[in-house]
Amino acid sequence: MNALEIKNLNKTYPDFKLDNLNLTLPSGCIMGLIGENGAGKSTTVRLILNMIRKDSGSITILGRSHECKIELTKEEVGVVMDEVGIPECLTVKQVEKIMKNTFRSWDENEFRRLINKLSIPENKQFKDFSRGMKMKLGTAIAMSHNSKLLILDEATSGLDPVVRDEVVEMFNDFTRDENHSILISSHIVSDLEKLCDYIAFLHKGKLLLCEEKDKLLSEYGLIHCTAEALQSLPEGAVRFKKENPYGAKAMVLRSKVPASINICPISIEELFVFMVKEAG
Repeated sequence: MNALEIKNLNKTYPDFKLDNLNLTLPSGCIMGLIGENGAGKSTTVRLILNMIRKDSGSITILGRSHECKIELTKEEVGVVMDEVGIPECLTVKQVEKIMKNTFRSWDENEFRRLINKLSIPENKQFKDFSRGMKMKLGTAIAMSHNSKLLILDEATSGLDPVVRDEVVEMFNDFTRDENHSILISSHIVSDLEKLCDYIAFLHKGKLLLCEEKDKLLSEYGLIHCTAEALQSLPEGAVRFKKENPYGAKAMVLRSKVPASINICPISIEELFVFMVKEAG
């Protein structure tokens, strides 16, 4: 069973359209939803969570329509948005009591374990938490009611490198169980590159591609050469190029480039930038 299936999903606003989105997230995997600000990442997340209504298409979460048995689905989906919606006057102990009465499958022992591991203060009010501490608490909550799918919208945005590393480690631990999956949206591509099994590129409401990360990195590469050498490459080898008076830099399909030409590895961030420029 796939953790998430999105088919022909559309949502139109006066100044934006999410256009015929198709995504599949297999169980046990982490998918990074990458896009610049305004690309449609948060719209996609809100549609999945049924926070806004779609115009057309279908969304299946853990084998069920997101509109069917929504209470049961929400029990099995942990959510962390870019702003953790906890009243500022509450402490961790008070939050725990509320969550215990909110989720039927609340796991008190797991929550205690995560709170201790992340050194989250129990008696400090939420309003006095740093952004990093707020996100760690939100993540601990999301992972403490036996969730099978985590949906994270810009959950690492604005965190310092040390906290980001802690949160990323938590996500990796979570998906060691093959029944656990994660969809994480972010414009911080470097976080997703080391975390994700699948990468989906959104640009202006359109999906540029959705593919296994390792396959993308093995399929594409970078070359640095003269403009003349670039022109001599076989048709279809160059996906995107940048030229200047000193030479050329190009994203290429490795399979179409002669073995005599040195091809450098390409990062997911470089791949995304090239594809966005190609899409215009």
